[in-house]
Amino acid sequence: MKTSDIKITVGLDENNVPEKLLWTAQDGGVEQEEAKALLLSVWDSKAKETLRIDLWTKDMPVDEMKQFFHQTLVAMADTFQRATADEKMSDTMRDFCDYFAEKMDLKV
Repeated sequence: MKTSDIKITVGLDENNVPEKLLWTAQDGGVEQEEAKALLLSVWDSKAKETLRIDLWTKDMPVDEMKQFFHQTLVAMADTFQRATADEKMSDTMRDFCDYFAEKMDLKV
């Protein structure tokens, strides 16, 4: 079996607050790229629950966090449609994304 690794390195300050996030995905040509935030969800099929890692650096601007969440929600709607072929619910999710963008005053 072939494997592919994705590595996340978290640099912490003296209070264990993330100061720097770096990620590497050699198969994707990414080597120690800096990020300001990440959301990682893993499905535990035994427990039937989602495990999460939500991290952002202390210098992540709030306006960028709003954009990050909006783009993540849009991507989730797209992924949901590809994974389930449920077009009606995917469209409903996209409607919420439009509402979110409007309420957050995002230019999309």
